[in-house]
Amino acid sequence: MQMISLKKYLDSASAGSKALGITGEKDMLSATMAAYGSALLGMGSCSVDACPGLGVGLKQRFDELSSNLSREMSRESLATMDGDVKGSLEEWGRRTARHYRLKSNEVRELLIVMARTAEGVGQRDQRCAGQINEVTARLTAIVSLDDLTEIRASIESSAAELKTSIEKMTSEGKAAIDRLREQVSTYQAKLEEAEEVASRDALTGLRSRLFAESLIERQIIAGRQLCVAIIDIDAFKKVNDEHGHLTGDELLKLFATELVSACRSTDVIGRWGGDEFIILLDCGLAEASAQMDRLRKWICGNYTVRGKSGPEKLKVNASIGLAEHMPDESMKDILSRADAAMYENKAACRAAGASSGR
Repeated sequence: MQMISLKKYLDSASAGSKALGITGEKDMLSATMAAYGSALLGMGSCSVDACPGLGVGLKQRFDELSSNLSREMSRESLATMDGDVKGSLEEWGRRTARHYRLKSNEVRELLIVMARTAEGVGQRDQRCAGQINEVTARLTAIVSLDDLTEIRASIESSAAELKTSIEKMTSEGKAAIDRLREQVSTYQAKLEEAEEVASRDALTGLRSRLFAESLIERQIIAGRQLCVAIIDIDAFKKVNDEHGHLTGDELLKLFATELVSACRSTDVIGRWGGDEFIILLDCGLAEASAQMDRLRKWICGNYTVRGKSGPEKLKVNASIGLAEHMPDESMKDILSRADAAMYENKAACRAAGASSGR
């Protein structure tokens, strides 16, 4: 995929702006930002189509970068964003190639094992068939014998050989099936491990957005009790702007760790995108509300991160939106209600902060 450099595009856009019917630097910048944002969103969507398990993380990153585009951005910050986009694409490409290479290798090896097992069964059956044919030929020849002692001895010998051949065939067949079962189980475990890696967010290790959505769908279809909480870190963009994206990423990982510590073992925690997280709770609204109140006290507070000049303490607050699944409600509906509740909570916190600051 050819990289799109916003800085290069801006440097060369003046010459082509008149041809596009754009006049004025602000108009040109607005059109450029909109085009670049659309390109990022398109690349993110394409990455999900190409590899659903690993593309969600890249899409979330590009969605975040697209939302951060503004007219006030300097050319230096645009160059930094270009590097971020390029690095994200290259990392996604490497991980996707490795993911499909591992899966294709596992499937190929499994097919080879099955083919060899089938070949071995065929050879064994042919060998046992030859032995049985020899016994059958001797039994047929008994008809021409006159001596009863000789007939009895021949029958006993043939019966013993026939029994041995059948037992050997059964034993070898069972051993072959056991070996095949063991090898299939090994490769199945490897494939499941690959799927598990793909269902995790690359940065935080939490469940991916795709995994959370699929689980919500399954819970709705099964008719199970479900509450959805969406959590957003307040003023996270300020952390990236003042301390850099590496510090922002470290804060996201620390915040994810605190979420896991505060939640129950039955709760499913995922990264929804950027600085947003999602929790799925298998309980009613009253119990889920009590759990969110406890969680808020746990996750909000001071976090120590590595700053440019050493460890720094960051005051972190978060807004939480909670919704309980209603009968005949779709996944989109409950997510929209949880998201709206989160923004209501964020607005209320801002209003309370402004009031107390007067």
